[in-house]
Amino acid sequence: MNHTADLTSPNPSTLAAPASSVLRLAVIGAGPAGLALALQAARLLPEASVTVFDARLADRDVSGDPRTLALSLGSVQFLSQLGVWGGIEATGKVAAIHEVHVSQQQPTVLWPGRDQPRVGITSREQGVAQLGAVLSYGTLVAPMQAAWQAAVAAHPGRLSMRFGTPVKGLKPVGGGVEVDADIADVFDLAVVAEGGVFADQPSLRWPEGLSRDYEQTAWVGQVLLEPGSPAGVAYERFTPAGPAALLPLPDGAVTAEGPIGRRAALVWCVQRADDPVQALDPVQRLALLNTIFPEQVGRIRQVSPLKAFPLGLNAHRRLVSDGVVARIGNAAQTLHPVAGQGLNLGLRDVHALLEALREVLPGLVADAADRSVQIGRALGRFERRRQPDRLALIAGTDFLARSFTYSAPVLATLRGLGLGLMQIATPARQGLARLMMFGHR
Repeated sequence: MNHTADLTSPNPSTLAAPASSVLRLAVIGAGPAGLALALQAARLLPEASVTVFDARLADRDVSGDPRTLALSLGSVQFLSQLGVWGGIEATGKVAAIHEVHVSQQQPTVLWPGRDQPRVGITSREQGVAQLGAVLSYGTLVAPMQAAWQAAVAAHPGRLSMRFGTPVKGLKPVGGGVEVDADIADVFDLAVVAEGGVFADQPSLRWPEGLSRDYEQTAWVGQVLLEPGSPAGVAYERFTPAGPAALLPLPDGAVTAEGPIGRRAALVWCVQRADDPVQALDPVQRLALLNTIFPEQVGRIRQVSPLKAFPLGLNAHRRLVSDGVVARIGNAAQTLHPVAGQGLNLGLRDVHALLEALREVLPGLVADAADRSVQIGRALGRFERRRQPDRLALIAGTDFLARSFTYSAPVLATLRGLGLGLMQIATPARQGLARLMMFGHR
């Protein structure tokens, strides 16, 4: 997706929005967060008019996009509320996460136990059917897009979808925001949900926000595990070069001509200046991978071709600008994948934004000035409610990502001791599990 350019202008236009008591909402970006917002707004705000803009063409098939997404239990429940999760699950392209296993490759020299410290969280221990799920971007977005197009067809006067329409700018005007997408339209508020990946984003400068290049690369692909490898387990492994993760996938092949078997998605983060992966051929990569993960994984039999993505942090200080523009998902914060929580954070943004809008909608007035004040207050509440969750996750992932750039051996020891103590301290482990499933509450 193309990125929205020149999102706001400091000089409001004198153009005024037409008087109306119906909320006019523009959503920029038809990715998971944008479509979730549109679908939920159509369901919970029956009087609202919702328009979704996206630069991609209507006939572009997104179902084959293989990028891997990890969903928390809270996100699965949210997608169930939208009415799309049942169909997604029925495709057979979703793998449930029943256990999370976190450990580190370096030995913890001060640990008194025979086994090295680790943290294990299971769905059985938490009393839930699953901790989350893993699926591809296309498996998620294609049915969400189809559901939105069906909603538009059922309510053409209230809902609309503008494919092939990149938004060139957003400008505050009297009583709303002007969306420049070939034809200038005025809305009560615009929500930017088009973030992209770190490499494609412009750097933020304070006070606009925080940018940090971690000088790390994520090598992403799939691996084939041996048949006896446990199903439904997500592994996070801290290595000297950076974190590596295996996420469960449905059985299949990892190469075009390869055997079918138990698969996992691989996210392998390394230091860019000392990349142990780039120069290796597939056989060498496979040999190295088999030295990284714990013995519970079993032998990795095959690795797919890998793609490289630069890693960094982009986090806007504010989620709302000019009282009429809000940011959600990757448009608000793009994180290191160490915790796998980026999309989950974005879906929680959606929930909080709609909750704030529902509070103001029954009393929304037609007068432009008063209307702007009401919507501005709602967006202010949304921003205040979201900051603790997003700031905690930004700080946590930033600390973990940067810790791998320090060579002091004591850091590995401290990290290992922390893992071991969390496994022993049940309340701490339970708290971590709730944070992973539902975010900061």
